[in-house]
Amino acid sequence: MRTKMIAGNWKMNHNRQTAKAFIEAMEEWFGKDAAGKSAASAVSSGKIEVVVAPPFTLMERVDAARKTDLIQLSAQNVYFERKGAFTGEISLPMLEEAGCKYVIIGHSERRHVFNESDEELKRKLIATLESRVLPIFCVGELLEERQAGKMEKVLKAQLDAAWASLTSDVVGEMLVVAYEPVWAIGTGQTASDSDAEDACDYIRTLAFDKFGTSACESLRILYGGSVKPENSKSLMQQPNIDGLLIGGASLEAETFKAIISKSF
Repeated sequence: MRTKMIAGNWKMNHNRQTAKAFIEAMEEWFGKDAAGKSAASAVSSGKIEVVVAPPFTLMERVDAARKTDLIQLSAQNVYFERKGAFTGEISLPMLEEAGCKYVIIGHSERRHVFNESDEELKRKLIATLESRVLPIFCVGELLEERQAGKMEKVLKAQLDAAWASLTSDVVGEMLVVAYEPVWAIGTGQTASDSDAEDACDYIRTLAFDKFGTSACESLRILYGGSVKPENSKSLMQQPNIDGLLIGGASLEAETFKAIISKSF
């Protein structure tokens, strides 16, 4: 059975004080509240995994605030070179040292705001798979692409580029894919349950076609795009959605707790 993942991407939000308070609130919830204890048990038994992705400047603060392993740490981005004259970039050894288990690669904002290409994202993915950090690789279509019936074409192109040199064991054991329809990120619009499921099912089909049954069945696929407590449960009930990549609703501990409680 695939372990569900609830991942909160804080983007460019929080400060040292609010980040610490968030983690402390989550840790207290896991230890005292009945729903929190149930969630902690689900994490400990491997049913779900809880992840937060703070800005780089807050990773050390978040790591220090964690008293247990119930919350895993992710970075929001990484560069593919291990060191050198790359002003402003962060390397995988730096993420390893910071205590990161995951890194988000190819988020729609990286693709469409910062114009990261499929080739650059492939290099980031390959470099990450050669490190001790695991990738959460994002794909998704623009509104005009969906309206033109090109969702499958876009997803296939993005994944074909990323998967070109990967093997089935790597895909099945180390990779997480996140489907993010760009038109549903930060807009208040959410893909319907069936839209999200259809896209995630298509991604799994692509994995089967390229890597076979084992990788297809093991690959974890997340949905991201205006997720909130009100729609999280029905999304998580879809057979090919293994978790959620959450933006705004992950900034407040109470909404994040509510989503976690509905995920298992």
